[in-house]
Amino acid sequence: MTIKAEILSVGTELLLGDIVNTNARFISKGLASLGIHLYRQGVVGDNPLRIKEEIINSLERSDLLIITGGLGPTTDDLTREVVAETLNRPLIQVPEILEGIQAFFNSIGVEMEKSNVKQSYIPQGATWLENNNGTSPGLIVEEKEKKVILLPGPPKEMEPMFEKQILPYLSRYGSGILKSKILNVFGIGESTMEARVEDILEEQTNPTVAPYCMEQGLILRVTAKAESEEEANREIAVVEKKLRERLGEYIYGVNNESLEEVVVSKLKQYNESIGIAESCTGGMLAATLTGVPGVSDLFPLGITTYSNESKVKILGVSEETIRQKGAVSSETAIEMAKRIRALSNTTIGVGVTGIAGPTGGSIEKPVGLIYIAIDYRGEIHHIKKQLFGKRNEIRRRATNHSLDLIRKVVKG
Repeated sequence: MTIKAEILSVGTELLLGDIVNTNARFISKGLASLGIHLYRQGVVGDNPLRIKEEIINSLERSDLLIITGGLGPTTDDLTREVVAETLNRPLIQVPEILEGIQAFFNSIGVEMEKSNVKQSYIPQGATWLENNNGTSPGLIVEEKEKKVILLPGPPKEMEPMFEKQILPYLSRYGSGILKSKILNVFGIGESTMEARVEDILEEQTNPTVAPYCMEQGLILRVTAKAESEEEANREIAVVEKKLRERLGEYIYGVNNESLEEVVVSKLKQYNESIGIAESCTGGMLAATLTGVPGVSDLFPLGITTYSNESKVKILGVSEETIRQKGAVSSETAIEMAKRIRALSNTTIGVGVTGIAGPTGGSIEKPVGLIYIAIDYRGEIHHIKKQLFGKRNEIRRRATNHSLDLIRKVVKG
């Protein structure tokens, strides 16, 4: 039996934007893996009347309502009570739950507060779920053909409970599976990318293809509905092959792979090492690379030479080059790349210079003008980019273009 599902996230902090709602995304992916159709997501503050209204409306529309948040011990944690009232079920205490909460506090050497006792009450007839990472048990309430699932708000508690207890419970209601694969794209504009794959987007049925803009470029999400994971993978592979034929090297990775992870992987694969000299990015390229575990084996030196003086005295860039061509020029970027490669004794040297703004630009050299150069075993590669956005956006985009150039240069 295929069921319609909704997610309701409870918490005023979510409405105010103080906390990012990662729970809804996590649950959505889990439902998709079972082939359960998710029709709606909602967020409501810690207000009992509004929570009750959302529950009533959701159960009129859908068969399954998953609620996260509002199961804690404080006075504004009201989800359990509102669900019990809405479904006309009295709250009853479960001694086993109270014992588990007490044991949790004993294990961490903290005295249990009286307010935690409320967490041992559940709507009559509900099934409670053990929480191994906190004090709020999950709950499953079945009301005729409707199902309401209550999960704790903290992701460290919600995620393992959902994976280990809710997914097995819901598996009987799924219809096949929904499987997605993401192709990560960089170095091409959104409209140009869509033009190259326009007919694939227009003709899609199953699998479907959806383009999105992300911080590190673009993505194409390919989603297949099938009876098994193997069948879904086969269907996705057919579409993926077509997309790769159209976009070629603009596709740099799949799923959660980042540009920096792909770059570090290639450097390791081909036994390369890298030195970096940065100006306008202010060390962001080096910081991004060092976020990848194991990079220390191949990245011995990174220098931020922000001033012209530091470019000359520390890196050894020619004063004449800066005087004649300017600090923001391909010539200076190339010298930075050459000098850092020599200083770090690496196979690759990277030089990045530009104008991040918001001041410092001119008609000839506007804000956002970036030059990136790579000395790869004595072979020089360089690009010029005119980037747009606020200061840190330009720095981030210059960093991404630098990573992308490294990726393309290191081909083995």
